[in-house]
Amino acid sequence: MAHVVVLGAGLGGSIMAYELHQQLRSEDRITVVTRDPTYHFVPSNPWVAVGWRTRSHISADLAPTMQRLGIAFRTVPATRLVPAENRVELADGTALDYDYLVVATGPELAFDEIEGFGPEGHTQSICHVDHAEAAHAAFERFCENPGPIVVGAAQGASCFGPAYEFAFILDAALRRRRIRDRVPMTFVTSEPYIGHLGLDGVGDTKGLLESALRSRHIKWITSARISRVEAGTMHVEEVAEGGATKPHALPFGYAMMLPAFRGVKAVSGIEGLSNPRGFTLVDPHQRNPTFPNIFAVGVCVAIPPMGVTPVPVGVPKTGFMIESMVTATAHNIGALVRGKEPDEVATWNAVCLADFGDRGIAFIAQPQIPPRNVNWSAEGRWVHFAKIAFEKYFLRKVKLGTAEPLYEWAAMKMLGIDKLKAARKG
Repeated sequence: MAHVVVLGAGLGGSIMAYELHQQLRSEDRITVVTRDPTYHFVPSNPWVAVGWRTRSHISADLAPTMQRLGIAFRTVPATRLVPAENRVELADGTALDYDYLVVATGPELAFDEIEGFGPEGHTQSICHVDHAEAAHAAFERFCENPGPIVVGAAQGASCFGPAYEFAFILDAALRRRRIRDRVPMTFVTSEPYIGHLGLDGVGDTKGLLESALRSRHIKWITSARISRVEAGTMHVEEVAEGGATKPHALPFGYAMMLPAFRGVKAVSGIEGLSNPRGFTLVDPHQRNPTFPNIFAVGVCVAIPPMGVTPVPVGVPKTGFMIESMVTATAHNIGALVRGKEPDEVATWNAVCLADFGDRGIAFIAQPQIPPRNVNWSAEGRWVHFAKIAFEKYFLRKVKLGTAEPLYEWAAMKMLGIDKLKAARKG
């Protein structure tokens, strides 16, 4: 009998538990460790921040589903991983021993790396539903006395799609309230060009997103490094290729900036397990090279940036990419408990729907990191409705405890989008 512990119950952790339930033997045990017993659909946080959704609309109680599947569910944070002893220490003073561990913690949000940054400072966030609710309260206050808005992503950020989404959703929300004409908007990003997305672009994301910003009268600053934020003013340095900087003091009545990520403290600073930013090192099978009974999926995985840019830019881990990591990991742990070697490799394909409030942009990158077999993007009203449908579908899937229904697998197959790489023999 093997005991598999999953750290985290977000997108990666919850689906990881469901896939392991399908892949392991009946005598094997699964324990999920999480600080929050409720799953929140993070892609809907921009809607929460403008009042188009509430917390209840995007939440699912995981405990009943885990219980029905026979998965142990510990709602207490992990404080420290002791990989040499196959042990996870928890905040309540207890510990869990494991045979295999999956790190699916998501990131720690590095607001503290910039003075005055984040919800405890002067900017809003949509990284967590708590932040989105606070951002909504701030937005309602802002609408009573409109002024300039700054939206974007700071140096070291890797999740750029939601920043673009929120800028366009704010634009749509302000137009609905008939106050858009009173709100100058600036998009500030560490990307070297609009539409880079940490991926060196996908299809024509550069042209599509520049056009979308221009048509909505949103100015932009790229290669931007935020030096500090004061109440009502964001200090930004625009960095040229040669290193020369151009300072900007941007006034704002409302600002939402995505931070850089780092690994959570429980798994950071462990030699051989994590890199200097605390992200978990993995091989092509999602397995840590130093501690081969530890796997990792999702935003906590260490992925090198794509080339050198004037300002540091990370690589995003999108939803479908995470799901492909999960499927490969579940199959590989299933092989190990049966005495076989892991042989599945995730495709890391990216499928993204970026909502603009009334329209949107979709892109497919196969694989996420170039060179690619598929490099496609498109814009249209259909993306907005597809995002709404996906939100409802994914929350239903989480509540049912199903990782990948047969019809989803068949539909993705038909589109030529796979989670696992085909085995190469000979």
